[in-house]
Amino acid sequence: MRALMLTATGLSLVMAATSVAQTRPITDPVTVLKTKPGSDYFLANYKQVTEWLQRVAQESDRMKLVSIGKTAEGREQYMAIISSPENIRNIDKYRGISQQLALAKGLTDDQAKALAADGKAVVWIDAGLHATEVVNAQSHVQLIHEMLTGTDAETMRILNDTVGLYVFANPDGLDLVANWYMRPTDKTKRNTNSIPVLYQKYIGHDNNRDSYASTQPETTNLNRAAYREWFPQILYNQHQTGPVGTVVFIPPFRDPYNFNNEPLVINQTDAVGTAMHARLIAKGMGGSVSRSGAPYSTWFNGGVRTIGYFHNQIGILTEIIGSPTPMEIPLVPSKQIGTQDAAMTIAPQKWHFQQSIDYVKEMSKSILDYASRNREVVLYNRYIMGSNQIQKGSEDSWVITPKRIDAVKAAAEAMKKPGEGSALDDLAGYNTRDIVPSSLYKTVLQDPKHRAPRAFVIPADRQADMPTTVAFLNSLIKTGIEVEQAPSAFSYGGKRYPAGSYVVRSDQAFRPHVLDMFEPQDHPQDFAYPGGPPIRPYDITGYTLAYQMNVTFDRLLDGAPAHFPQVPDVIETPPAGRVIGSGSGGYVVSHAVNNGFILTNRLLKAGAPVFWIKQGITVGGETLAPGALWIPAGGAAKGIVDTAVQTLGIDALAVAAKPAGDAVKLKPVRIALVDHYGGSMASGWNRWIFEKYEFPYSVVYPQELDKGGLDKKYDVIVFQSDVLGREGRPPQRQPDPADLPAEWRMALGHVTTEKTVPQLTAFTKAGGTVIAVGNATRLGAEMGLPVYNALTSVDAAGKRTPLPGTKFYVPGSVLQAKVDPTDPLAYGVPATLDVFYNNNPTYSFTPGQAGVRRVAWFASEDPLRSGWAWGQKALNDTATVIDGSLGKGHVYLLANEVTQRGQPYASFKFLFNAALYGPTQVGMTTSADN
Repeated sequence: MRALMLTATGLSLVMAATSVAQTRPITDPVTVLKTKPGSDYFLANYKQVTEWLQRVAQESDRMKLVSIGKTAEGREQYMAIISSPENIRNIDKYRGISQQLALAKGLTDDQAKALAADGKAVVWIDAGLHATEVVNAQSHVQLIHEMLTGTDAETMRILNDTVGLYVFANPDGLDLVANWYMRPTDKTKRNTNSIPVLYQKYIGHDNNRDSYASTQPETTNLNRAAYREWFPQILYNQHQTGPVGTVVFIPPFRDPYNFNNEPLVINQTDAVGTAMHARLIAKGMGGSVSRSGAPYSTWFNGGVRTIGYFHNQIGILTEIIGSPTPMEIPLVPSKQIGTQDAAMTIAPQKWHFQQSIDYVKEMSKSILDYASRNREVVLYNRYIMGSNQIQKGSEDSWVITPKRIDAVKAAAEAMKKPGEGSALDDLAGYNTRDIVPSSLYKTVLQDPKHRAPRAFVIPADRQADMPTTVAFLNSLIKTGIEVEQAPSAFSYGGKRYPAGSYVVRSDQAFRPHVLDMFEPQDHPQDFAYPGGPPIRPYDITGYTLAYQMNVTFDRLLDGAPAHFPQVPDVIETPPAGRVIGSGSGGYVVSHAVNNGFILTNRLLKAGAPVFWIKQGITVGGETLAPGALWIPAGGAAKGIVDTAVQTLGIDALAVAAKPAGDAVKLKPVRIALVDHYGGSMASGWNRWIFEKYEFPYSVVYPQELDKGGLDKKYDVIVFQSDVLGREGRPPQRQPDPADLPAEWRMALGHVTTEKTVPQLTAFTKAGGTVIAVGNATRLGAEMGLPVYNALTSVDAAGKRTPLPGTKFYVPGSVLQAKVDPTDPLAYGVPATLDVFYNNNPTYSFTPGQAGVRRVAWFASEDPLRSGWAWGQKALNDTATVIDGSLGKGHVYLLANEVTQRGQPYASFKFLFNAALYGPTQVGMTTSADN
């Protein structure tokens, strides 16, 4: 225990405070920023804020300033640690106590109570994650200054009882947005709604959707600090904007909550939120709303606030109004009458920036005050929750979900005799229609077949793509999950597992997160009323990461193997592959491993030949599916292959000569990735994926597309799901060109049917390849492919209209699709695949229709694997991936979200194959001559 408590934080101290008592004044932010943060028409940027933080870290014995890592653009991401001078001197002790109680390992109840009595509540407050939500980062400066200078009783008590972690969640975005806002000299022309690019290098707003996957450096930094080093009991994630006619949303949240979560998380989150409302109301600060006042819930795991629920952490989200440009609170009549969810209304009025900052400071102090007054309870309850989860993971336990409740109801119905009602119908004063026999609790709700797993085993010899499996494991490790690896072969449950297999046990404190990453989500059927419209979830409803990444695993229900050594940290490189055989003619490599595309792109860049073998083959006793890479020896090939084997986890079969069968020779491709002014998040994710797998690409905008002559510059043009906007409506309003610097005017414009589509059609007919993903696949029909959206109804005039939500609604879920792996578009993809689908179109066409071929399709009336699907039978026998021919070129429609937030790794191959295969068909021959 002592060793655990004294473990180094791993954070680099920056301008650390000394242990000497404070002897000089703390620099006011105005001295450095030249303007008071919170002033109308002013935003401080991150560079200015950093300069001030570094100065006061030298001056104050209440603060240490640390970097939690680098951002995507290379800035230091700072966190200010603030507490009393005595606590700062003993900061590792309190961090260690927080860690021990959160992990709850090997502690007795008495030991946990003693630690809670001795510890300090750790409170995380982050700001600026969404950089155009400008209130919170500016508020952070004022709040930190007040905590460093305040001498009132409340501040001194908070400093004594708590350790505050004040985190700047998006430094790159803060610089970008503040600099853009301050650009006009005429302050009345300053705005934050015309930023030309995303405010995180790749993913913009989705930096609050990346928490469980942890793909971006800022997300990984936050997760490391929160779930591997500091383990705060309360996390406050600040956002904007508040519901119209009000000032701020504060929890409690609306249903549903995720059934994997510890109930005490929900209860405590409600308690802290209620205290925040009370503090504002007591100070006469009206306009706070909860529950029905906004759509926020606790279901989705991907946000900075929500991932904490799966780690037994109180998680607070607020959404505040406010802008440095003065604004108005409008009169909304329905918001002028108090309700349980909006107890104190606010009058319409002109609203200034400082007013919003005052609200944020009071809400932050309310949380700190709650943590101070309830210090021991907050600390001890973190242990209780972790201990509960360890216990559940070590014995038979069940997660009750809507499907299990439906099973109980069905069983009860089956028990009734014809015409028989409930045996309890005569009980006065009760709604007895909902009562079913109690015996069904044991026989159905606790059916042994539906127990929660005690552990998950990931066999080292059954992974189609081990490097992707390692990426999945790294996502777990980055979020504080304990992953074990067997040093030698072992047997369990009648199965033999080789050395190197991984085990993720359920008997750990963060069990809710483990279950959420391996098990399907079962979202309730949530409608406004029977037969009414669906109530839209806050975000997606099904996202099981093991499914999206096509990880093969076994669920162990009866126990778990003995402990193996824990993987100590993120696995920097996958296990090295092997060169198998001694042939000198070249190499054969499976198409199933995504890292094979890195190898391919390196070979193409070096001018080395690489082919896809069109038939399935057997080489050296190993059977490979269609699409295996053939790499002739010679030139740069050997060095590139050897490096890939060692660092990319690729096996290469060394053979004497090319295997028999037709092959297609790949050639370097010129890829255009379409974006729009302001930045497409889906296109940004595509940029990240292309760079990860070393695809060369250029970003293009609609103006360039509209000029034509595209075949002279590009072989492939990629349209991501959101670059077209909704049908009949462009992605977003755009600023006047006269208000922009000249270098950004080229990014203006929209993809249109009138101007853009004819140029795309000409490009394709001349031999080009167009790839459309998700909702952008409507381009197929607009370009002349004989397909139509199957999720439509046809009126008497023959007009197609999308099915209404009352008939079809799948708001972000994992579905199962069938795939033709002999089609080049699906090389390396298994015959049955879990795909991510988000109310996208799917397609039908006349059987035998020339020019179109389906490559993946839904082949069931119940394809749902994880999430929520209503009316899903409409998907049956509709195509989600289509290969379309147009003139000499191809239009590939990838209707499921194949790049969704950088998560469905197995689906990436559809995009990668399309990008490489389309251009090869122009003048292609079927033989592979060396």
